[in-house]
Amino acid sequence: MSENVRHIPLGEWWDPSRVFETLYGTASHAFWLDAGADARTGRSYLGAAGARSRYATASVANNTVSVITPAAPERPPSVTTGSIFDFLRAELPAPSPTAADAGFDGEFRLGWVGWLGYALGAQTGGGTVPASPSPPASPSAWSPSSSPDAALLEIDRAVMFDHATRTVTLIARTYPDDSPGTVDRWAEHVVSALRAAPARATRPNPVPRLPLAQARWRHSPERYARLIEECLVAIRAGDAYQVCLTNEITVDGRVDPVEAYRRLRHSSPSHHGGLLRFGDVSLLSASPEQFLHVTPAGALRTKPIKGTRPRSLDAARDRDLATELRSSEKECAENLMIVDLMRNDLGRVAALGSVAVTALLAVESYPHVHQLVSTIEARLAADRTAIDAVEACFPAGSMTGAPKRSAMTIIDALENGPRGVYAGAFGYFGLDGTIDLAIVIRSIVLSPNAAVIGTGGGITALSNAAEEIEETRVKAAALLAALGVRDASSAAPTDAPESTRDASDE
Repeated sequence: MSENVRHIPLGEWWDPSRVFETLYGTASHAFWLDAGADARTGRSYLGAAGARSRYATASVANNTVSVITPAAPERPPSVTTGSIFDFLRAELPAPSPTAADAGFDGEFRLGWVGWLGYALGAQTGGGTVPASPSPPASPSAWSPSSSPDAALLEIDRAVMFDHATRTVTLIARTYPDDSPGTVDRWAEHVVSALRAAPARATRPNPVPRLPLAQARWRHSPERYARLIEECLVAIRAGDAYQVCLTNEITVDGRVDPVEAYRRLRHSSPSHHGGLLRFGDVSLLSASPEQFLHVTPAGALRTKPIKGTRPRSLDAARDRDLATELRSSEKECAENLMIVDLMRNDLGRVAALGSVAVTALLAVESYPHVHQLVSTIEARLAADRTAIDAVEACFPAGSMTGAPKRSAMTIIDALENGPRGVYAGAFGYFGLDGTIDLAIVIRSIVLSPNAAVIGTGGGITALSNAAEEIEETRVKAAALLAALGVRDASSAAPTDAPESTRDASDE
């Protein structure tokens, strides 16, 4: 389908934030896949639902996918039985085993943009790991979430920013029944709108100050410490090697997704950031973790993150923290467990002998944390598709623990509520077979009257409860700050009755 896609270079550079607010600031269904504020590498993409765009949402409990046309809300939805993976397999081409990636530059050539929520793991079966003595995960194991289990928007026009070359290109899919000049008129409209738009400040507006009481943690520190101990009991019993335990924070109030995302990207720039606004639900992410990348010829790459240390303003102390992370027996073991799990998951769909660890235990530094990152690559087997690869690896091992199915069963018994979009994946599925998905971490999910943040870490036999609790606070701090809650530690309502704290967002 790439031959039906036109590229129209613009003659000048435009700031992505300004372009999004000018063109799509009020659009009901819009996206911004962001290489980061002040990025000098990578690409960013902006777009919104067009006249032909479809919007697909999935329900794990019902095993259905519903499709509507945002531009024609009066039309009834089309509902089909099956998973979102079945839907995507029908929509997207299979990779060509004879294709070459030599000329592939990683560009998104239109397709579907959106998220896959953690609950889809009930349909994937948790990968290849043998089931534990506990019953395997099933659709009934998840409580309902306030957001769709998956949400994907069909994109046939987008604005692409190449940060390395400082160029802006319009991308548009053409159709046989287009009237002459349709795409050219759209391009002229975009340029006119951008030139007519008033200049905007590149920095976000000051953050509103919210009372700390408005941030409600699902589990208090005391309760979370007990959950960690339950994970350790399961690990000592041999039911798991690692369990990715998470907490959830709810901040009441209505939040402007565009302004909140501008604050988040300014404080926490990331190569896989993003803003997805689909009706009443928005996802704001500063994710540093690539879940899965697939090229048109079937080259696979995943970059799991396990291992965290906070940053320090003191340069010497900051270097010491990075060194401490790299030499930590606990953090390295945690990362290696997930590397082994992801090698196993990729092995289900990869050509024999093609799975390789190309980078192991590398330290990557972000504004608020140092992270331990590994890279696993493979080549898709000739009889498998890119969607097969996503399904085989979902949810990411770094968000479950290992063995995957057993860890997921333990998680479901302990966390006392759904993860929703958090711990899933977001990004794009291209018309040419390209896929680029990041893991939904360092993210905020907005509904009309509340913001929800997930935060957690991997529990292993070497875990210390106090350190694990502090890690959840470090990871949540920038997200809470974007919402106006400055101190993640004091936001935890430690003086409330425990039963109130645990059920505060149920």
